Amino acid sequence: MFKLNLKIALRNLWKNKGFSLINIGGLAIGLASCMILLLYIAYEWSYDKQYTNADKTYVVYQNAPANGKIFSWAWTPNIMANEIAVKIPGVKYASHASYTSSKLISVGNNKISSRLNFADPNFIKIFDYKFIKGNPDQVLKDVNTIILTKSLSEKLFGNEDPINKTIKLENQEVLKVEAVIEDVPVNSSITFECLAPWSLFIKREPWAREPNWGNNMCLTVVQLKDNKFLAEANADMKGIYKRNQQGNTAEALLFPLTKWHLYDDFQNGKSVGGKIEQLKIFLLLAFCILLIACVNFMNLSTARSERRSKEVGIRKAIGSSRKSLIGQFLLESVFITLISTIIAFILVEVSLPYFNNLLNIGLQIDYKSISFWGTLLMLMIFTGFMAGSYPALYLSSFEPIKVLKGLKIKSDASVSIRKVLVVVQFVFAACLIVCTSVIYQQLRYVKNKPIGYNKSNLVQIAVQGKMGNNSKLDLLKTQMINSGAVTGVTFFSKDITESGNNTTDVHWQGKPAGESILFNNRGIGSDFIKTIGTELVAGRELSTITKKDSNSIMLNEAAVKMMNLKNPIGAKIGYWGVEKTNIGVVKDFVVESAYQKVAPMIFYPSYMDDVQVIIARLNPNQNISSSLETIDNLVRQIEPDYPVNRKFVDEAFEGKFQNEKLLGTLSNWFGGFAIFISCLGLLGLALFMAEQRKKEISIRKVLGASTANILTLLNKDFIKLVAIANVIAFPLAYIIINRWLSAFEYRISISALPFIIAISLSVLIAILTVSIQSVKVAKANPVDALKYE
Repeated sequence: MFKLNLKIALRNLWKNKGFSLINIGGLAIGLASCMILLLYIAYEWSYDKQYTNADKTYVVYQNAPANGKIFSWAWTPNIMANEIAVKIPGVKYASHASYTSSKLISVGNNKISSRLNFADPNFIKIFDYKFIKGNPDQVLKDVNTIILTKSLSEKLFGNEDPINKTIKLENQEVLKVEAVIEDVPVNSSITFECLAPWSLFIKREPWAREPNWGNNMCLTVVQLKDNKFLAEANADMKGIYKRNQQGNTAEALLFPLTKWHLYDDFQNGKSVGGKIEQLKIFLLLAFCILLIACVNFMNLSTARSERRSKEVGIRKAIGSSRKSLIGQFLLESVFITLISTIIAFILVEVSLPYFNNLLNIGLQIDYKSISFWGTLLMLMIFTGFMAGSYPALYLSSFEPIKVLKGLKIKSDASVSIRKVLVVVQFVFAACLIVCTSVIYQQLRYVKNKPIGYNKSNLVQIAVQGKMGNNSKLDLLKTQMINSGAVTGVTFFSKDITESGNNTTDVHWQGKPAGESILFNNRGIGSDFIKTIGTELVAGRELSTITKKDSNSIMLNEAAVKMMNLKNPIGAKIGYWGVEKTNIGVVKDFVVESAYQKVAPMIFYPSYMDDVQVIIARLNPNQNISSSLETIDNLVRQIEPDYPVNRKFVDEAFEGKFQNEKLLGTLSNWFGGFAIFISCLGLLGLALFMAEQRKKEISIRKVLGASTANILTLLNKDFIKLVAIANVIAFPLAYIIINRWLSAFEYRISISALPFIIAISLSVLIAILTVSIQSVKVAKANPVDALKYE
């Protein structure tokens, strides 16, 4: 019986090639879209879960009250890990580590800028990286040692065994390679190419030796013996700052490592979500696209009901039961789904490199994974039975006497159900159009919103090696300006597009007692205002040419407002225990999130010891490529041992919008696929309606109706469906997009434009789709439909 049903299915597919192509193509696109989205969701969901005891591992977060709210970050004091290991119950391991930074690693003349972390031995016990060479129980104990990842080892030593060989760190320390590990998985929150002992960090950074509860300078991770200790451990963690430093109002908590990537958005000390919100959207999108593809199959299958009615009648007349007919149609559906899945696989494999490049990730299909094949099988069975269920029940219900006598099949219920399905499709399409439009408007608004300085033609050069010397930096600045490649040069204590370097140790006359205010603080060089293209609102600019401003600072407008200073110029500010004099007020400019208000900021004169970047304004009258080449040559003359680390500020600033760009891009692509598949569903309904009304249309033509009259008649019903879909979609879209926008301090107001675009596009799509079939029916010879009457 199975063989016979399969043969009938193949014949039907071959006999109706155009219909089969549309049906299989719609399902294939739906399945491919669903598979790519599920691959991306699985990739993001798998972050930090590859370690053996990941479920018992926690990141220590600090909740610091300031500015009337609670700030949360995973930066902790250097003494935190030891305190936790000794005094918090249920702790198996506690480790501190630096955050990844770029360092020069060299073997002979082979010099590589590599991502390095400093960590203690417990770090390796918590994160059980796979060791290729070396003893995991002995690493990170000796000061002058290092662990390499496999890829870095191959770059430095080729195929040679690197164990006990030496490398140079920053052209200073000679380190012995004591182990090689597999590359850190890309879906890890903590990534590096080499790992050095924490004792080496202390040796290189003497300021980090002293225990200091007020200096949050490292990452602390904790592994519990069992999760039953979590509640008690967190209760003790809460007061750890207060117990060790009088007046410190911060609190600590253990945050699950497996949630770190997806739930890193904190408000008032509690995780309120993060990237998980995007994953929920993409999961819903994947399900809806697949559902739309299934609806199309139903519509297209039942659209051909009259052509298969006689087949059903004959088979019932010769003894086939309804159960066997349902089996036949479900088999056809599953068979079409199988073919569609194969095509979907090809589409996924072809498109994955593009999406990987677009999203800057490494999605791939793991053909060895049992869970992958199990998910695919369930997806295929679900799709096959979902898509084939309604056609099977509907077609198998035909009464043989009526269909063999040529009587009209009652299809009112069928039409009603499929009209509802088409409305659902276009509700989803209209929601997508509105949401995508608002996401685009919000992203454009924030990107084009003034940020307080001119980021175009502004470049940053990382200070490395001998460049940190005072005289070398001054010389480099003079040479760059004299070359004509730049019009201004200044120095900054941190990347101008990055956050960090905050303090609450600021006091002034009139500060409310007991109130904690968080200030950004940055060291700047001379000509800072001119170089970055911001404004000096009042007073004068700091100078680092002489020591006259060594006890002076500048404030931004947000700081003046926060301090409620009536006369900010000359105001005495207590900063890090020293009284400073404010000599200028700088216009607010963005250094952290472009979506949030500018934080209060203090600028102090940087005397080279804490300069991390050189900021240069390119000469607009010079060729950019030749100017950059000139800058690179001058930097190499000062420090030939390091590769030039240079980037455009506007490109770095663009990285702040990565999540929103990702959401917008995926919504555009897969929203487009959903709309395209919806058009196929509309085409299915148009085919069905034309099939049902062909005699009516023929009579109208005989009575003198024009093609335009008939097109209007047929399109009118579908425009009604689309209008109903938009009426339902608009409130839903408004609720969804308003909730999304509420996360931003700077946001657009929702206008009527996205809704106008949605209804215009959906109506236009409906008219074009329906007209393709309607024109064919309207121009048909009425004799063909009426000759049997």
